[in-house]
Amino acid sequence: MIKIGVIGSGSMGTGIAQVAATAGHEVYLYDNNPSALDRSEAFIHKIMNRLVEKGRLQSGEAEAIKNRIHYQSNLFACSDASLIIEAIVENVDIKKQVFETLEDAVGEDAILATNTSSLSIAAIAAACKKPERVIGIHFFNPAALMKLVEIVPAVQTSEATQQKATEIIKGWGKTTVLAKDTPGFIVNRVARPFYGWFFYTSPIP
Repeated sequence: MIKIGVIGSGSMGTGIAQVAATAGHEVYLYDNNPSALDRSEAFIHKIMNRLVEKGRLQSGEAEAIKNRIHYQSNLFACSDASLIIEAIVENVDIKKQVFETLEDAVGEDAILATNTSSLSIAAIAAACKKPERVIGIHFFNPAALMKLVEIVPAVQTSEATQQKATEIIKGWGKTTVLAKDTPGFIVNRVARPFYGWFFYTSPIP
């Protein structure tokens, strides 16, 4: 079972870590904010306890899932992960800086993925020496409950990277859909007119 790195311990990163750990992976959840890591760990423990109370998990299973998530403040702790999923602020320049650093932190064959909901995967990949291993893997919030995941290859992404990423995410019980690297991908692109209609038709308080 490959090891997974998740960058960012906010709601999306924590949810992705939970999904990967539930699928049996060792997960390194990185954040440069110790308080954010503490909140993430507390949330995971709360969710696991709730699932046990509802009878959806045995206590031993919940404990095993919790123990598979390793909270890290050192990015290089993810060095032996085969798939890294970045889930940080939606700022392309910050993401590019993170991906540049990741290339030095992980092995040459590791897949580098971004959970961005709308930013250009090609622009993020351009920051890397090996852009062919960069791909978009867009989960929806909450990641543990939402089945759909958009797989978004950039023009630089290799076929092998796309196939491997899709295989891994399907193995987590998710439904994958291949999306083009366009603003909003599929779901958010389709939904935007509905958002606009809602705000246009809603009465002003």
